[in-house]
Amino acid sequence: MALSKKVETGKIKLKKGDLVKVMAGDSKGAQGKIKEVITATNRAVVEGANMVSKHTKPNAANPNGGIVKQEASIHISNLALVDPKTGNPTRVGRKLNDAGKLVRVAKKSGEEIK
Repeated sequence: MALSKKVETGKIKLKKGDLVKVMAGDSKGAQGKIKEVITATNRAVVEGANMVSKHTKPNAANPNGGIVKQEASIHISNLALVDPKTGNPTRVGRKLNDAGKLVRVAKKSGEEIK
């Protein structure tokens, strides 16, 4: 029941595949790519960050069962996009490019985010 609560949200400016830095929490300072964005709860799963131990029962895929380390979700307010030009954390803005298409840009360097 805990994750089923719908959260009122603004525009989520981070996407799957973005390189982000964790700004707060146990994994503070960790960098990784976003594997999944959960829009309903404003959370994202980041590679190698916020690792938790999941206790698994034996099944066909894992005959022995045991304890498996896996990534848990992190609230997007605790993530910052890594600037593609400088490598530092930055905010995300939106601008019209030369072709007239709305694209995401890094606020610090003005560099377009692919």
